[in-house]
Amino acid sequence: VVAGTMASVGSGVSIDLLYWRNVKQSGAVFSSVLLLLFSLTQFSVVSVGAYLALAALSATISFRIYKSVLQAVQKTDEGHPFKAYLEMEIALSQDQISKYADKVLLYTNTCMKELRRLFLVQDLVDSLKFAVLMWLLTYVGALFNGLTLLILAVVSMFTMPVVYEKHQAQIDQYVGLIRTQVNSVVGKIQAKIPGAKRKEE
Repeated sequence: VVAGTMASVGSGVSIDLLYWRNVKQSGAVFSSVLLLLFSLTQFSVVSVGAYLALAALSATISFRIYKSVLQAVQKTDEGHPFKAYLEMEIALSQDQISKYADKVLLYTNTCMKELRRLFLVQDLVDSLKFAVLMWLLTYVGALFNGLTLLILAVVSMFTMPVVYEKHQAQIDQYVGLIRTQVNSVVGKIQAKIPGAKRKEE
């Protein structure tokens, strides 16, 4: 129950971040992620990780020394400044680990079955769609590297939900038109290629 509640809360927080319910919080997360990704375009993962660790350690060590000096001057005994965080429980329970492991296993098996279906041409139309997608990705890969695509994905994640929320009717209309055109083209291909008809038809 606790794990399910935590998952629900995490999902709600993610949605609030992407929809900019709290502008300061979303801005901080968005800028931090972009800064990290841009750093990775200039430096190696090891360097970025080391610099982040050094920055965090510099902040915590400085704060610890500052609080120690302050307590010595004021002759108070407030204890360790990070005591609350040191005593906080951060271990994953066995139930949580099993839950996430089951999800990963489910997604892995689903992907493997889908790839087998596509590569062994169980449905000709779906395999052709997959081939076209892979062909398009060769051009995308020639224009962008993985980090650039990841940066574009992050920017889209933080902009598209808001744009869609404000212009949902117009976007749904255009998406419907595109979907109709695509289905029409696929239908013509199915009619002309022997064996391209789906089983349920």
